[in-house]
Amino acid sequence: MAEIRSPDTRERILDTAEQLFMNHGFDGTSMRQITTGAGVNLAAVNYHFGTKEELMRAVFRRRLDGLNEARLQALDAMEQDAGGKPLKPSQIVDAFFGTLLRMGDDEVRGGRTFLRLLGRTLTDPSEFISTFLAREYAQVVERFKEALFKALPDVPKAEIVWRFHFMLGATSYAIAGTDALRVVTDWEIEPADTEDRHDRLLERLMSFLLGGLRAPLPQFSPPSGAAP
Repeated sequence: MAEIRSPDTRERILDTAEQLFMNHGFDGTSMRQITTGAGVNLAAVNYHFGTKEELMRAVFRRRLDGLNEARLQALDAMEQDAGGKPLKPSQIVDAFFGTLLRMGDDEVRGGRTFLRLLGRTLTDPSEFISTFLAREYAQVVERFKEALFKALPDVPKAEIVWRFHFMLGATSYAIAGTDALRVVTDWEIEPADTEDRHDRLLERLMSFLLGGLRAPLPQFSPPSGAAP
């Protein structure tokens, strides 16, 4: 029983589940795979987590708590240095998205395994995990939204919200892996540029996100039948 209750057992289950969820998705991972991979019995998983859904939440909470704390600390530090003046959009984007991408270099915080799991989950989420992630992100997203509103006073708030939504989507797709890049492998790019080069992902993605955030505002056509 002492082995079942051990914190080491709990961490081993989390590590195994994180890897399996990344490889096979939530629905594609069985409790038997988790117990076999972690070298524990089902009683150990039930003791620490109760259900597979709660185990999935624990896998994310273990990483997201530190990630979101780091994001808020970065934003707080920059706002303090700015002395009440608006931040540059590039600073805000780096604090939110750059902090996430740099997490991929830190295996203690989940490294690339967790990045790919997060990307995979965000691009094809189960309903329960979507609700959970929305709740986990609520505080940090609100802070960054207000910072962007302040940094871009001439951009309609609705447009900022939509662009942040697009940035989240692009980032989720990017960190999920580059398998889909095979669709365009006949575009005559260097073979090295088709590889999953994490060392190049940060610069490529940040440049893309900032370009989208700074893009000209859309010019919407009037609704059909509207009065001139």
